[in-house]
Amino acid sequence: MTAATMTDHVTRFVAMKQKLGYRFTKNERILRNFARFAEERNEKFVHSGTVLEWVSDAPGVSRPVRVRKLHTLNAFARWMHAEDTRHEVPPPDALGPLCERRPPPCLVTAEEIGKLLAATLRTEPAGTLTPLTWHYLFGLIAVTGLRISEALALTFDDITPDGLIVRGAKFGKSRMVALHPTTRDALNRYLRVRRKAKTPDAHLFVLASTGRPPGRKFAARVFRRLAERTGIREPGAARGPTPHSLRHSFAVRSIESLGPDANPGRHMLALATYLGHTEVSDTYWYLEATPVLLRGIAEAMEQAHAVHRGGSHD
Repeated sequence: MTAATMTDHVTRFVAMKQKLGYRFTKNERILRNFARFAEERNEKFVHSGTVLEWVSDAPGVSRPVRVRKLHTLNAFARWMHAEDTRHEVPPPDALGPLCERRPPPCLVTAEEIGKLLAATLRTEPAGTLTPLTWHYLFGLIAVTGLRISEALALTFDDITPDGLIVRGAKFGKSRMVALHPTTRDALNRYLRVRRKAKTPDAHLFVLASTGRPPGRKFAARVFRRLAERTGIREPGAARGPTPHSLRHSFAVRSIESLGPDANPGRHMLALATYLGHTEVSDTYWYLEATPVLLRGIAEAMEQAHAVHRGGSHD
């Protein structure tokens, strides 16, 4: 029986990850490139020295990228080591710690969203379906927290009496997104116009010029242009609001609207499910951008500290 190659091991590992719901495309490329490197040396097992040499010997690659590659290989090696201890596990911090802090989201206020949506109705070509498509596309994301890719993928069949069905979203998961009555009313207004348009398919949001949905990158460019035009984003700035900022802002507003008697943990779990997060930790990241909630936590801590010291609550 022929011994399994490093590529065989990588194939099994990738298949396992994808069955768990991960797309794993970038990590798969990393692992397959390493497998070819190891096989050129006729190595059947993971060796720490080979891993470190391969990760380090990459001209023009930044340290953070090398560290991420090392962490990917560390996870693969740990999985292999559990099967066969002859596989070595490279130290994950051999090139330094993985300092990958997510930048704070660029939030947009309800007033700014209103300005942006008003600007969509003035886009070209005037009098066609396109301005309405931008208006209701960005509006739906703002009030549901959908990802731009999820909104663009919606079809007529995804609109049900119970809400929107988001099919095959990130990590291959599908979910139901409930709609507020005002959101459903707005969607129905768009549908009355959209259903009259003869298009190649049944996608919900399409452009008049093609009859098909816009691409994500094109939608992002349109959003940026509108954001700059309305003063929401500084022209030429490297960082600023994007369509994803509408999703971030929805999540933060949801957290800030919690009543004093609400159960934060239960709310965060529900929000994670609604947003389609696979890990609730991704939802807790929004706490960093929720000044109202953070201020409440700080005030509670100050009061508790004052009581402990026997001081005033003022």
